[in-house]
Amino acid sequence: MTRKLLIAGLLGLVMVASVEASILTNTNQSAAYIRMLSRNASLDVDAVYYNPAGLVRLPDGWHFALHNQVIFQDKKINSSFPLLNNPDYVGTIRVPVYPNLYAVYKKNRLALSFGFGPNAGGGSARYRTGLPSFEEPIASVRLNLESWDLPTSGYDVDIFFKGKSVYLGYQFNAAYSVTDWLSVGAGLRFLQARNDYEGHMYDIRYNIIGMGWVYAYDLFMSMGYPEMANGFADKDVKARETGTGWTPILSLNVSPWESLTFSLKYEFRTKMELKTKTTVDDFGYLFPDGLVYRYDVPAILSGGIRYSALPALRFYASFNYFFDRDANWEGAENLVQKNTFELGLGTEYDLNRTVTLSLGYLRTSFNLSEYYQDDLGHELSSDTIGGGARLKISENISLDAGALYVFYRSYTRNFYHNILGTYQRTFDRNTFTFAVGINYKI
Repeated sequence: MTRKLLIAGLLGLVMVASVEASILTNTNQSAAYIRMLSRNASLDVDAVYYNPAGLVRLPDGWHFALHNQVIFQDKKINSSFPLLNNPDYVGTIRVPVYPNLYAVYKKNRLALSFGFGPNAGGGSARYRTGLPSFEEPIASVRLNLESWDLPTSGYDVDIFFKGKSVYLGYQFNAAYSVTDWLSVGAGLRFLQARNDYEGHMYDIRYNIIGMGWVYAYDLFMSMGYPEMANGFADKDVKARETGTGWTPILSLNVSPWESLTFSLKYEFRTKMELKTKTTVDDFGYLFPDGLVYRYDVPAILSGGIRYSALPALRFYASFNYFFDRDANWEGAENLVQKNTFELGLGTEYDLNRTVTLSLGYLRTSFNLSEYYQDDLGHELSSDTIGGGARLKISENISLDAGALYVFYRSYTRNFYHNILGTYQRTFDRNTFTFAVGINYKI
């Protein structure tokens, strides 16, 4: 694997908290989003992220929100490589703290706002038994040993890998109402990225018939192959990548009637350079210390519609189009055949003056080359359903609560071994998210 594809793969391994979004960007940025999956035409406090120009529709005064999401995801990989001990690999992702903070000051035609949240990354993936791409070469050595009249009945290895990634965004917006029905907004987001990787490969051994369990390092050293033996020595890796970038944001909100709102937002590409600080890399090629490389956050074009069919009933539609092919990912962007897009639909109904119920659906579509889809990094198109409620505690305080489940479309890719022939790896996953948030206005 070339260096540029390895970079993309390792980052893809941990960019997982974006449960409904592009390859890199997270669009799950409020509890209200989790409960209805369509917020691009929001006229609430989370419009700081989704529809900054629409903030001028808020009542005059201060508005605050603090939300958190708890994310559970299992990334499942099955390999049909015939020599493996176990064909199934599971990466577990647990994100107990995924916060969003919003603050808005609205006065007459002007709205100033601040937002904070994990706008990309935000996940931690653990593969307690490694990955097929790590283990298949170890398993295939059994064929070499048999060709040397050293038949084996099995192998054993201790493999572990985990990655953690978070891109924290600090966003500032200003919105102005040009007319009673037209408002515009401009903003700037500072993005701070950090990726951590840690793993090991220990105790590679084979059960050679007539000899019992033999450590591969000792075996190849005794056979006079020290370079081969070094490939089977215990290995550790620990590295961190950091970088910063800026995202300009332009937005437009049109509300020709009280019952109808249109929104449009464009986030420019964020130029992101990541620098590697390596503590240990016994593999010798995964994380060169001091390496600087590009991994941009793609530009995004977003739009939304909000329509009040009745005073108590509202419908929402949203789309996001991610310009993945225009980002600089050290060449990996060439494996994106078509840019990613999302389409979300949501509705909410005021059951009474206190309780609002909501439902939503989201379709996320990827179109990637088969060479992008590997166990180190892959993306799956999906359908998501979400639901929840808003509870109005007082005139100034409300609570949002919601949950969603993502149904992924599994992907199978063929691989080829020069002796065993064609085999497959199948990628699948599941995601459940729960969110709660408090909103307060003065």
